[in-house]
Amino acid sequence: MADTTDSSSAPATPPPAKKKHRKALIVLLALLLVPAVIVALWIWVALGYTYSSGERAGYVQKISKKGWICKTWEGELAMANLPGTMPQIFAFTVRNDSIAKVIEQNAGKQVSLTYDQHRGVPTTCFGETEYFVTGVHRTGP
Repeated sequence: MADTTDSSSAPATPPPAKKKHRKALIVLLALLLVPAVIVALWIWVALGYTYSSGERAGYVQKISKKGWICKTWEGELAMANLPGTMPQIFAFTVRNDSIAKVIEQNAGKQVSLTYDQHRGVPTTCFGETEYFVTGVHRTGP
């Protein structure tokens, strides 16, 4: 009897290890990149879309630069409707250093702050409040 081994009936060879590693690398990158892109889009939309804008008048109570890595100016404006009543405190964030310097120079004085409200900003790295001051002018003595 003759040996009838046919090369076409040989057992299939396993896929090379490189293909398995490449597939695992693609899955790992997808698991890292997809959430990063989603968060970046969320931040871009939250900071690019203004929910509301307006002005608030009162006395600058405090302003300071805060943050471990992302430094922003954080402040408070005391708004009193009637003399002798407890003032309502308006907490705000300033991202522009020149506007913050003007507010700092007018600390304790009556000012009007122009602001944009950005809701849904995911971290406090961009500011501790959702109210971002875009302009300031002094209104009183």
